[in-house]
Amino acid sequence: MDLLKQIRESAVDPDYAAGGRHVTHGRWRLPLAAVALVVGVVVALQGWYTYKAGPDLSAEREQLINRIESVDKSNDDLRAQQLALEQQIAGLQKNQADTTTKSQLDSQGAVAGGSAVTGPGVVIVVDDSQGANAARVTDEDLRQLTNGLWQAGAEAIAINGHRLSSRTAIRSAGSAITVDYRSLIRPYKIEAIGDPQTLPAKFADTAGGSWWADAKANYGLAYDVSTASSLNLPADPGLSVSAAKKPSGGPT
Repeated sequence: MDLLKQIRESAVDPDYAAGGRHVTHGRWRLPLAAVALVVGVVVALQGWYTYKAGPDLSAEREQLINRIESVDKSNDDLRAQQLALEQQIAGLQKNQADTTTKSQLDSQGAVAGGSAVTGPGVVIVVDDSQGANAARVTDEDLRQLTNGLWQAGAEAIAINGHRLSSRTAIRSAGSAITVDYRSLIRPYKIEAIGDPQTLPAKFADTAGGSWWADAKANYGLAYDVSTASSLNLPADPGLSVSAAKKPSGGPT
């Protein structure tokens, strides 16, 4: 009986007895406390660095915004000077030309975008869709739109007041769309001089019209068309002669 009693009392290893469990858990208390301390210090330091860097980041952002605004203003001033000089050059050319040449300059300047034009036409305003998963207007969307208007018979086109020509580049730069490398602000207003009675219907039959019908129906892009009795489109400020060749047999 004494032997059975001894076996029963010592069957569990002392390390697994109540006291042993306390000892085993005690072995892990110090490492866990050290890890918790290190993690707490790291989090506190990260928060402190973020707090200290906040004003500096805000100041840098403000400086960057000011620099961008200053550069935009400088570009606007240079474009205005360029436009004034081009108008002065055009005036000098007309003064030196005969009647036939003047007529050619007027007609070619309007078509090429080198001179301001006025006339009836259509106004199309497009914009991004609404909602959490909003679709955005892209540079390809605007190219499809303007190419369709040209195909439909538009005589002159401007996007947000910027006159288009055969040399105009419509591109994307990050999240912005640029016309001749100048960023546009949405919504995008496209003005096209042409017959307001036929231009919308002809545009709808072009590839650009089909593109925008799909964009409006399936992606929710805003697309509004209206007619105008008179539109005033400025000359393209970036249009200039980079190369010239004297016709054969002409005066020296």
